[in-house]
Amino acid sequence: MEPVENQQRRPWVVGVSGASGTPYAAAVLRGLLAAGESVDLVVSRASRLTLLDETGIAFRDAHWREDLTEWLARGADGKPGTFVPDIEDVRYWNAGDLAAGPSSGSYPVKGMLIVPASTASVAGVALGLSKDLLQRAASVMLKERRPLVVAVRETPLSGQTLKHLVALDEAGAVVLPASPAFYAGATHIQDLVDFVAGRVLDAAGVPHRLYRRWEGELGGASRGD
Repeated sequence: MEPVENQQRRPWVVGVSGASGTPYAAAVLRGLLAAGESVDLVVSRASRLTLLDETGIAFRDAHWREDLTEWLARGADGKPGTFVPDIEDVRYWNAGDLAAGPSSGSYPVKGMLIVPASTASVAGVALGLSKDLLQRAASVMLKERRPLVVAVRETPLSGQTLKHLVALDEAGAVVLPASPAFYAGATHIQDLVDFVAGRVLDAAGVPHRLYRRWEGELGGASRGD
């Protein structure tokens, strides 16, 4: 008989909230899949509107495979066919399904990445509201002491949101603002998106080659080293 650990699928839960920044989510999803990781995907109701606005893609439950493939194939500049995604190991859960696997601590996962994280989702998780599957799954990560990375995408930040972020940090989450850096030698919008996605994957301990890492030498980015 095959050992139990080889039979059990342990995905990363990726929650996409309604904040602007759907290219960040796409880059993280591609990075996870390229690293051979399994993914459980939760797309909030608000994020569908953002995705439609930013990409023109209507994300539909009945056609999620086709819509996800089209989304992940686009570059950050919106150009179709930029990437060739393989979504074979993605499982999709409707955000309204509070009986879904990730709503329970007994469901085996490695952790959760909320990319991008809106201030509403930040507040919901910090307060333990569990108004949808995204918030509930994040609350499960905290109570089970599993990794939770929150890529907040908002500016400026209100005092209330800052309090919520501090609460998440104190609860064990990694608060990771979607804030691109320029030392990696970015020359295209995709480079800036990939930097943020790479930092999310760094926080999750997932290997990738999405950006040029700092090696302690000034001027490396401008020389293209």
